[in-house]
Amino acid sequence: MAKPGEQTEERQRLADRILSVFEDAIYWAIAVMLVVGSGALLVSQFNTMLRLRSTPTNTIMLEILDGLLLIFIFVELLYAVRTSLRSHEIVAEPFLIVGMLAGIKEIVVLSVEAATLLDNGPNFARAVVEIAVLGGVVLVLALAAFILRGRRPGAEDAGTRVVTEEAEAP
Repeated sequence: MAKPGEQTEERQRLADRILSVFEDAIYWAIAVMLVVGSGALLVSQFNTMLRLRSTPTNTIMLEILDGLLLIFIFVELLYAVRTSLRSHEIVAEPFLIVGMLAGIKEIVVLSVEAATLLDNGPNFARAVVEIAVLGGVVLVLALAAFILRGRRPGAEDAGTRVVTEEAEAP
């Protein structure tokens, strides 16, 4: 017969296994939603490009860039989910990158808007201040990602890893 302490420990292990399965299922559902959303956004960007054929090129490029940055955000979130599924811990770096991408996306949009507001002094000044604040936020997030990358044991840049793998390939 099992002792009361062993029964409690066994119940805790069972609860942990069950919760782990639910956690993985939720992460998988999030991953599927991100993949579907990325695909839908990609199709939407192609449709936007075709729909705006007669529109000035700078408008088309702004729309496409805005959408592509949003797709990058989805993909980076997918990477965060994949990492969480593999290691069963949340890693901060992908979320910092998502924040940087979102900030850059807004800077691009505001820059184009600011160009149309040159004649409207107060609104132009507001847009410039907003761009500067977003630029500062992006820099802080980049610094935080750099610091986190340096703190990881055996940390190596993904680009360096790819170059190294290609050099080692026969």
